[in-house]
Amino acid sequence: MLSVGGLRALQLPVRSICSAALVRNSAPLAHTCSHRSPICSASGGSDTSARLYGSVTHSAPVHLAEDVLVHLQQISGLPWWLSIAVGTLSIRTLITLPLAIYQMVIISKVEALQVEISELAKRLQYEVSVRATEKGWTDKQSRFQFKKNLRRIVSQLYIRDNCHPVKASLLVWVQLPLWISFSLALRNLSLQSVLQSELAAGGALWFPDLTIPDSTWILPVCLGLTNLLIVEIFSLQRVNTSGFQKFVTNCIRGFSVLMIPVAASVPSSMALYWFTSSLVGFSHNLILRSPAIHKILRLRTQCSDSPYRDLLAAFISKYRK
Repeated sequence: MLSVGGLRALQLPVRSICSAALVRNSAPLAHTCSHRSPICSASGGSDTSARLYGSVTHSAPVHLAEDVLVHLQQISGLPWWLSIAVGTLSIRTLITLPLAIYQMVIISKVEALQVEISELAKRLQYEVSVRATEKGWTDKQSRFQFKKNLRRIVSQLYIRDNCHPVKASLLVWVQLPLWISFSLALRNLSLQSVLQSELAAGGALWFPDLTIPDSTWILPVCLGLTNLLIVEIFSLQRVNTSGFQKFVTNCIRGFSVLMIPVAASVPSSMALYWFTSSLVGFSHNLILRSPAIHKILRLRTQCSDSPYRDLLAAFISKYRK
């Protein structure tokens, strides 16, 4: 039998804030800016942003990324454009691909638990109704007890199978700092380093100079199209999406389009890195759809025997309407 109403409420202590100290600290600033508040506030905000940006661009992770890029180019002897592409492929494969596999395993376990959760929820609903009759609970109290105990049951299932959904977000928390660090590292190397002349002659094809933006917009447009293609592939995976999921998907589509003019305004080295990173990520997503990979990982969710054909058919069906 499932226990109902057995959890004690957890009360979190709240610390008070010393308002007098805040007033003393903020008073001089308010007095200084009182007669010229618009200019002072704008100047203060820009100075703060500049300091923050400067601290990030010269932080230890960014300098480490610079060293990785420089050493990779010096050891390999490859031209800078190819060194950036090879470095991006190596980093995405050695670091983010294993995390993407781990994410896929976690998501597969969570999805496999949904059937068991649904059955336990039905049993819990019955027990709550019985207990409500015995204790005279109102509908509001019954719903509260049901939701509270269902959360406890689900949490226990996640612990049992070691698949809490939060673990699936590990990829984002690693990939995003990496992306920012290497982007800023390439920016520093292209604009503020002794290697600037090497990068100026280290491009290829329509982007011979990696220190200036791509005037043809080919790299930015390729970046935007690749990101949009990734978003569409993920959206085709989902069935019966909620309104919030559709909103998030549309926001990501908008961000992908916004990245096109952004990529056209930064050095070509950064645009090349962004495009290569998206292209490698797209390739990894396709590889992880393979039935052979699912069999090796022993995923609990069912996989189509022809995922690529099904994906192409779904894509054509969606955009032929």
